[in-house]
Amino acid sequence: MPIEFAKYHGLGNDFILIDNRHSSEPVLTPEQAVEMCDRHFGIGADGVIFALPGQNGTDYTMRIFNSDGSEPEMCGNGIRCLAKFIADLEGEKAKTDYRIYTLAGVISPELRSDGQVKVDMGVPRLLAGEIPTTLGEPDAKVIDVPIEVAGKSWSVTCVSMGNPHCITFVDDVSAVALETVGPGFEHHPVFPQRTNTEFIQVIRSDYVKMRVWERGAGVTLACGTGACAAVVAGVLVGKCDRTTAVELPGGVLEIEWAEVSGRIYMTGPAQRVFTGCISL
Repeated sequence: MPIEFAKYHGLGNDFILIDNRHSSEPVLTPEQAVEMCDRHFGIGADGVIFALPGQNGTDYTMRIFNSDGSEPEMCGNGIRCLAKFIADLEGEKAKTDYRIYTLAGVISPELRSDGQVKVDMGVPRLLAGEIPTTLGEPDAKVIDVPIEVAGKSWSVTCVSMGNPHCITFVDDVSAVALETVGPGFEHHPVFPQRTNTEFIQVIRSDYVKMRVWERGAGVTLACGTGACAAVVAGVLVGKCDRTTAVELPGGVLEIEWAEVSGRIYMTGPAQRVFTGCISL
């Protein structure tokens, strides 16, 4: 079965994009997505994203399979790549802004003239039952709560951006052994749907460094929803401004948590790498 695809990345967080507008269901199974994401025997990517027909009045629907075959609710870098992919598909008919239905709700990316993509990521969810986690009562926030991982106690703050995030502040992100501690966070029993984990080093109140272990993908060069969650956590614990630059291994994202509306805005690049056709 030949499948046409395009490869895009957002700050090194890379995805295989598939034009799925002819069907309301992904043309690939999760197992086939795993094969395509394999960096030795496939194309290589952190996930496969499908551009499906819109629903509930939206322009498109986004579905994504991670490199392990799991399906996350949303992906921040991925939706920027999807917006660029859609604009490339539409050509002269392309718009500058879209409404995209995701499992985390409706997300609205805007393609700017400078090549950046600004995304209205919605309002963060802060209650334990919304994240979800059992680190606190369902109707309570989880801020600076201790958790034991890899034989060490970590102080964490939890945020949902439609998908779960666990944020911890450290003195030096380069010293964190992600491959060792990341799986311990992701599969900790206090996170019934597993979790993404962000390790944050505060350089200034408006500039932080971040490394991430993504649920279903492991170590990645960037995580858009994670950067948003990190700034929210930083504001909650008094370490970050509401507008903060987040430096990831793949580059920098600009994050704003609007005080009046409570909405999160993420701005960053998305770039096409190549197109091709693969037989499965």
